Amino acid sequence: MEEIQELCLKHDKEMVTYISMGFGNPYGDPFHEDIVAKWIEKLSQLEIKIFALSDTIGVSEPGIISRLFSTLIPEYPKLEIGAHLHTTPDTWEEKIASAHQNGCVRFDGAILGFGGCPMAADELTGNMATENLLSYFGKQEVDLSVSIAEFENSKLAATQVFL
Repeated sequence: MEEIQELCLKHDKEMVTYISMGFGNPYGDPFHEDIVAKWIEKLSQLEIKIFALSDTIGVSEPGIISRLFSTLIPEYPKLEIGAHLHTTPDTWEEKIASAHQNGCVRFDGAILGFGGCPMAADELTGNMATENLLSYFGKQEVDLSVSIAEFENSKLAATQVFL
């Protein structure tokens, strides 16, 4: 991480660091929010300023999402702490809401939710669909400066590539 960060700084780039399994893990290893906080603290000492708490297997639930963002964002106000959430078709909105209502303003999305992790226990678990993010923030009247027409064109192109 140090070497990558040095290269980023040298070339005027900003590194985004993903804290994988930031909401739990499939291996049965101990998990606690303090572990996530410890790594953000340690890595922020390298002048890394952007982190994405990552739920690569879809185990996050509103309670832990709320606790992590409501604790970490105020504790590290100079850092940008975002969400990379995997979800099933029926849990996406509660996950976005839990993060957003607790200060998260940076979200990863994938058109139509393409992608995912083969370790996820539910075959319907995939990346957070960009269109779900747009829907949620549209209902919240958050201006994302996204052209819906251009997004629809991109979505159509994705279906031609992936379906």
